[in-house]
Amino acid sequence: MAFTEIDIRSVPVTQVAATPVAGRAASILPPGKKWSLVWHDEFDGTQIDKTKWMCRESFWGADFPAFAHDFEGVEMTGDSTVRLHLLRHGDDFCSPHLQTGSLTYDIPKDRPDRFWPFGKRREPLFMHKFGYYEIRCRLPKCAGWHAAFWLQAPGVGSHPDPAVCGVECDVMESYRQHTDGKIVCGNGWGGYGNDSHWFGHFSYDAETMPDGWCYYGVDWSPSGYTFYANGKKVGEQNAPVSNVEQFVLVSTECAGYRSVGNDGGLTEGRREWGRPDPRLFDAVLPDCFEVDFVRVFDAI
Repeated sequence: MAFTEIDIRSVPVTQVAATPVAGRAASILPPGKKWSLVWHDEFDGTQIDKTKWMCRESFWGADFPAFAHDFEGVEMTGDSTVRLHLLRHGDDFCSPHLQTGSLTYDIPKDRPDRFWPFGKRREPLFMHKFGYYEIRCRLPKCAGWHAAFWLQAPGVGSHPDPAVCGVECDVMESYRQHTDGKIVCGNGWGGYGNDSHWFGHFSYDAETMPDGWCYYGVDWSPSGYTFYANGKKVGEQNAPVSNVEQFVLVSTECAGYRSVGNDGGLTEGRREWGRPDPRLFDAVLPDCFEVDFVRVFDAI
């Protein structure tokens, strides 16, 4: 992956505040367009809204130990936020990974007597094409795990043309936050094999708003992607552009587990996934990724 370093302190504020949900925190929207709210979650209530979110529990067709299952670690605070907690189970760690749809390649094979390598398709809860995708959040405090806000297509990489099968759009990834104080955004396409392309990313200094919250967003249009952080433009990518609906992910992941194997440790007596990042053992719990809202807007 190649990164372009951006000093967002030298980039002028380009977004404008709006209040699409009465009584809730403002959105900060790209200028020059009129926006209409088409989907959102303000995380009210006592339980996560399962009509909007499902859990990612598998990775490349196998149960993945770094993903908490069945909404474990998802805390509705009662103050209109949700917290995704870092969890320790003995010498292993996991954390929640929320999504509104599912990557086809993740679904474990359910017909071992057949050659088809995927399980039954999970019906998406929300898919959308183009628009502005925004999160207001607080990032984890401890190293060894990271948070992300991103868009994915169920069959990314399944066609030579990313416009047909989608791209991975990383609106915000915090895995460099504790190593060099950077946040990463940008796109990848072509799947995850030899045809993959990951040079379309940007990094910039991690900052917060004066109240301690962070805003991250992407304006995805037919002409490309413009990335924003805390009211400032931090990057652009004009090609390739997905022309298919994609789902939304609000995710966390503990580092270290991807390094080995592919069956999730399901084979008796063997550990097929890697071991947790040593930094996780120094984490001071509770630690969480706290989200105030996720909103999706259409340009009108």
